[in-house]
Amino acid sequence: MEIEVLKEQICDVCHKTWQLGWVAANDGNVSARLEDGTFLCTPTGMSKSFITPDKLLRINAKGEVLEGAEGLRPSSEIKMHLRCYEKRPDVWSVIHAHPPGATGFAVAHKAMDMYNMIEDVAVIGSVPLTPYGTPSTTEVPDAIEPYLEEHDVMLLENHGALAVGSDVITAFYRMESLELWAKITINAVILGGSVDISRENIQKLIDLRGFYRVTGRHPGYKKFDNGLR
Repeated sequence: MEIEVLKEQICDVCHKTWQLGWVAANDGNVSARLEDGTFLCTPTGMSKSFITPDKLLRINAKGEVLEGAEGLRPSSEIKMHLRCYEKRPDVWSVIHAHPPGATGFAVAHKAMDMYNMIEDVAVIGSVPLTPYGTPSTTEVPDAIEPYLEEHDVMLLENHGALAVGSDVITAFYRMESLELWAKITINAVILGGSVDISRENIQKLIDLRGFYRVTGRHPGYKKFDNGLR
C-alpha cells in the first residue's frame, strides 16, 4: 500500500474513534508498520479529531522520530505498540482507545470471556484483562506480552483496550466489535444475565475462521471466570 493511502487510513480511523466517543482530549493512539521496518504513528498531546497526514510521525523500532513536523513526538505508549510488532510479525497495525463499554469491564476488573455473540466468538474469542501498568513505562508492554501469542484484542486494567490487526482497518474493526459486544453484554446482564452459546457450537464457530479467512490469532475456548454468569 502506498504510504499516502496508509496515512489517510490512519487519519480516518483516528477521526472515527473520536466521533464514536472512544477517545477524548488526547486519548488513544494508532500506528502501522511499513514495509521497510519503520512505523507510522499518531503524535502525543493531540486530539484524534485533529489528526491529518502531515501530523503523523515515522519512527524506527526504538521509537526514535525519523520524519515528522517540528515539535511533534510519539506517545509514551508507543512502547506498547512496538512490543506488539516485535512479538507478532503478522501484526501491521495497533490501535489503543478507551471505548466506554469495554473500558467499563477493564475498570471493573472483569475479563470479557463471554461466548454469547456469534461473530465475536468466531473472530475475537475471549478477551483477557491484562495486569495494571503505569503509562509511559515498560510495565504496560510487559503486561500485555504474555497474551499476544493467542489474542488480538485485550483489556488493559483500569486503562482501556488494545486491538491489533493485519492492517489498520482490521485493527479498527476488532476494536469496534469489542465495544459493541461489551455494550450488548452489559444490556444482557441488566436484563437478567449473559447466556453463552453451547460448547459444541462455540467450536463450530471457531472452526469457521479458516473458511472466512479470518487473520490473526484466536485463544480457542478459554475462560477467565469474570463472574458475569
